[in-house]
Amino acid sequence: MKTDNKPWFWIPLLNFASGLPYAVIISVSVIMYKNLGISNEDIGVYTSLLYLPWVIKPLWSPFIELHGTKRKWFLSMQLLISIAFLLVGFTIPASGFFIMTLAIFWVAAFASASNDIASDGFYLLVLPKEQQSFFLGIRSTFYRLSLLAGNGLIVLFAGYLEHKYGDNTKAWSYTMIAVGLLMTFITIYNFFFTPKNEINADVNHKIVPHQNFATIFVSFFKKKQIGLVLAFILVFRLGESQLLKMLSPFLLDKKEIGGMGLDTEAVGIIYGTLGIFALTVGGILGGIAISKQGLTKWMFPMFLAMHLPILGFIGLAHFQPEEIFHLHINLYFFEINSPLNLYTCITVILEQFGYGFGFTGFMMFLIHVAEGESKTAHYALATGFMALGMMLPGMLSGYIQQFLGYQNFFIWVLLATIPGLILSRFLEFPKDFGKKTA
Repeated sequence: MKTDNKPWFWIPLLNFASGLPYAVIISVSVIMYKNLGISNEDIGVYTSLLYLPWVIKPLWSPFIELHGTKRKWFLSMQLLISIAFLLVGFTIPASGFFIMTLAIFWVAAFASASNDIASDGFYLLVLPKEQQSFFLGIRSTFYRLSLLAGNGLIVLFAGYLEHKYGDNTKAWSYTMIAVGLLMTFITIYNFFFTPKNEINADVNHKIVPHQNFATIFVSFFKKKQIGLVLAFILVFRLGESQLLKMLSPFLLDKKEIGGMGLDTEAVGIIYGTLGIFALTVGGILGGIAISKQGLTKWMFPMFLAMHLPILGFIGLAHFQPEEIFHLHINLYFFEINSPLNLYTCITVILEQFGYGFGFTGFMMFLIHVAEGESKTAHYALATGFMALGMMLPGMLSGYIQQFLGYQNFFIWVLLATIPGLILSRFLEFPKDFGKKTA
């Protein structure tokens, strides 16, 4: 089937293949290690260090920019990721699994970061510019759907296996093997359905034959307002970086120590059903809003929508509400009837909708930062700084949470969003940037 002019056929799963490894490596690993007996402090430090490949990916992004097609790069990296997840699954039952699985996750993280570089460049080069703002919402939505598939459906599957076998080690081993097989299927799909002709990329190389590592890096740091832009990228996700690391431990920890006392299955249900729906709606509406009226009008409201739901987690930590309802799910090959906390579900729905809506604006701004020659490498540089802003605070999040307790920790997380909101008011970009032309 010819799909070159049918982005609906390739954009969803290509971006799903970017988000799923990231979700498993950065987020699902937190829940896995928590249920396998690793402390919050170690989880915060070592799983945050897994961000490092995304931080330093600009160092090899010019190589991907200048050598080979983006399609060959992302297909190769997706295959490597598939193998890595299978190896994690087979390694979990071994003694010393923590060090060994971290090492394999590191390999997968480097492959995933390279896959992101190639996929981002492929999107920017192959898709016509006038379609990019609309499909950015779809792209962002499917990326976030893959994160929720990890935090939701994969965690739900692991929780089901924990109950079935009464053995967390066996449950997570089987889960990671299943993830490896899923990534293999996605890689095969992308092989058949992504456009095979990168004409725009070839033209780009002919137009700018002087490109090399040095000129690509230097040209990025000569961009307008680059100091302010990098400061904004680094601090914008300061609160979110800590929230993401400690949110799952908060939901899983017993109420006696300040958590919500949910089991793995309940966390998977909340993020894998209600969260997916809310995120999908938010992401699609965000893309439509920007494509109709431009980024300038929606940037600040989107950022507020992304951060204000933290107030809900402050309320959960302070009041630990008890309202429970039962959600029954029949997934053909297994059945779940799990007790859920009503206010936790409401908070997650608001948080995921706000994130889907708001993060679209942030990613559109990064596309603006990457405008010009060497889009692939410049976008990688921008997202590398974003990953650095996620890694460093995340490494400290476990210690901050232990020092403050969950109640004060979420207040601190909300306060940490303020610097990014302030800096966003001073950013300059074309008034109608992202608006779809007639």
